[in-house]
Amino acid sequence: MGNRLAMRIGALALSATLLAGCETVGSLFESDEIPLENRSAREIYDAAEAALAEGEPEVAANTFDEVERLFPFSQLAKRATIMSAYSHYEAGNMPSTRSSAQRYLDLYPTDEDAAYAQYLIALTHYDNIVDVGRDQATTTRALEELSEVVRRYPDTDYARDAQLKLDLTNNHLAGKEMEVGRYYLKRGHYMAAVNRFRVVLERYQTTSQTPEALHRLVESYLSMGLNREAQTVAAVLGENFVGSEWYAASYALLTDRDLRPASEEDSWYDRVYRRIILGKWL
Repeated sequence: MGNRLAMRIGALALSATLLAGCETVGSLFESDEIPLENRSAREIYDAAEAALAEGEPEVAANTFDEVERLFPFSQLAKRATIMSAYSHYEAGNMPSTRSSAQRYLDLYPTDEDAAYAQYLIALTHYDNIVDVGRDQATTTRALEELSEVVRRYPDTDYARDAQLKLDLTNNHLAGKEMEVGRYYLKRGHYMAAVNRFRVVLERYQTTSQTPEALHRLVESYLSMGLNREAQTVAAVLGENFVGSEWYAASYALLTDRDLRPASEEDSWYDRVYRRIILGKWL
């Protein structure tokens, strides 16, 4: 939240001139003598900003929507659309945020605020990521929308912030795979567990879940009697996380069976190592 507000302070904060006029605008809208349709786009827009400044984002969003409805071809309608998305977000109305932001992207795809519109869409999913014990559909959608920010607007502040959130989101998804893998491992479904831990290495190898995923693979392979595979994985773990608790645990499991970590050239795990550490898939 802090990063988002900091980035938008210049574009979305109300100017002193607008704030000074809030009382007059507020008085105008308290009167029933002038129908909304007879007010100018500027009057309605200023009233919306006044409502936002007074801590009424839902009222502000609905009022910004009126600018767009009554004056669809005006310059203020364009600004009102992105402000509507922002106001809906502040009000916690995520579906309406997405609707307004998507409408802005559809109408003004190359505008300077298009990146912010896409970023807002991503935030509506990211802010609702649940714990790893529940369905991760929202997390997956957040990943998709954050990736879209980075892909379409790479040189913006929003892309940089989205990348940070992507890292957290990937770690979250990796944590889900780990939870399921540990569940299978505990119940003796070793091959199912292996498949989950390998997903972490294939898709989320740069996350903090990687060391444990490697250790759990050692544990799974040893449980299946696949000692050579366990030794290979332990070698990869030792190459990259030698000082970690997970390597210590894997090393103890091996030595209890008179085994030692031993790399196997050109194995799947050797390729994982080269992908994670060397940054190339050989």
